[in-house]
Amino acid sequence: MTIDISLHIQPLSLTDAPVLADLARRAYCDHYLPLWHDNGAWYLQKCFTPEQLEKELGDPNSRFFRVNYQNEPVGYLKLNLAQPESSYIHTDFVPPANSLELERIYFLKKATGKGIGSAAMQFVDDFARQQGKTAVWLKAMDSSHAAIAFYEKQGYRLCGTHRLDFPAMKEEFWGMIILEKKL
Repeated sequence: MTIDISLHIQPLSLTDAPVLADLARRAYCDHYLPLWHDNGAWYLQKCFTPEQLEKELGDPNSRFFRVNYQNEPVGYLKLNLAQPESSYIHTDFVPPANSLELERIYFLKKATGKGIGSAAMQFVDDFARQQGKTAVWLKAMDSSHAAIAFYEKQGYRLCGTHRLDFPAMKEEFWGMIILEKKL
């Protein structure tokens, strides 16, 4: 789907796992390494290897999209069409019926502040509607005040909390909030 001349969002497939792994690692490292005792090594190995991403890309419930800006990959999205129970363990939230989860929205630092995130969120809304969904929900770190303000500006509202329990992560970052947008 093309949003404007300089922004293009394209679906990814199994064969894109190595390229996605590189982009995912770079985007994650741009923003999240200070959260970890081990500088993110455990999480990067758990989530962003080509093998792990190939498994996720093969999940019929998930959809991945690469976000390109001026013909350069600058981020990606992971959307879940249905929510397995593992999505909301350690939470006071149960996803609404007929909703879509925005599990990941990661951008390279150089892509921030250009309106790309807002365009990507519009893409998510449009995609959800095309899938017949009536709501989109996501988790955000409760310490990520700028991200929370961004989601609220996009029409998301607080609807629950979640708590991580990653021993390699600094405990003060374990808190999450859950935000939902009705379509």
